[in-house]
Amino acid sequence: MTLTELRYIVAVARERHFGRAAASCFVSQPTLSVAIKKLEEQLGVTLFERYQHDVRVTAIGEKIIEQARRVLEEADRIKDIASESENALTGQLKLGVIYTVGPYLLPKLIPAIHKAAPELKLVIEENFTHELGELLRQGELDMIIVSTPFTIPTTETRYLYSEPFMVALPMDHPLTRKKSIRLEDLFDETLLLLRTGNCFRDQVLEACSSCMSQQFSQENIQKTLEGSSLETIRQMVAAGTGVTILPATTISEGPDMKGHLEYRPFVKPAPERDVILAWRKSYPRTALVDLVENTVGKIRLRGISIAA
Repeated sequence: MTLTELRYIVAVARERHFGRAAASCFVSQPTLSVAIKKLEEQLGVTLFERYQHDVRVTAIGEKIIEQARRVLEEADRIKDIASESENALTGQLKLGVIYTVGPYLLPKLIPAIHKAAPELKLVIEENFTHELGELLRQGELDMIIVSTPFTIPTTETRYLYSEPFMVALPMDHPLTRKKSIRLEDLFDETLLLLRTGNCFRDQVLEACSSCMSQQFSQENIQKTLEGSSLETIRQMVAAGTGVTILPATTISEGPDMKGHLEYRPFVKPAPERDVILAWRKSYPRTALVDLVENTVGKIRLRGISIAA
């Protein structure tokens, strides 16, 4: 059994396809297939069920592949430890960020990290929380920036900042006459939400259900429209389709969308979300964890509070 064979079976489990797995490992498909077949014979088990257009991991294969991921991660730690002894801020950092944070944090975070660690190669992945969590667990990412709640037993987390929610309104909407909005003010409004699967959608619905009457939760929540991104929803609001709730960091100062959009804060205590940094407990490069945390702490983002 070799590390190369372990990398092959992890790649097949990830890609669910022998050809794509071979390409990701930079070998031919016959080379990968023969190596995996040899490993299966050596172990006396079947790791994959092979179909014409599908590859499925067997029950015993799941356990072996999970252990293979751990072995490969521990092997990679040797290189990390060696590189960190020379310069802790060199090499590569694979950072994942959720969709509702990335476009607003990354334009400031990337140049700040480059300035602090010019020899560090930063690889960025934007995705949903559950996808980033799985990539982190599999070792495909080194750390991720997500919002709470986030629970994966094999990870550690650090708080980065809290950001309140705000209401986005068409410029001529009656609620623009208010300095701050109560959740009850949205009772009769068409609420624009992100599509199912996005954690910010769930956070907005939780805020509404916990702060409004049961009648709102069950009846008026049906009076919603969905968008694929916060920017799409922002344009829908500017067009007069409805109103929406956005994280404070996504909002620009003053009128937006060429004067067709305005924002109002919620009456305190406003609903908010915590943004955190997560990494595997076995990840050895704590200097990079410190770098990301400290860099985010120095960035000025609209409307957020950062722990001392």
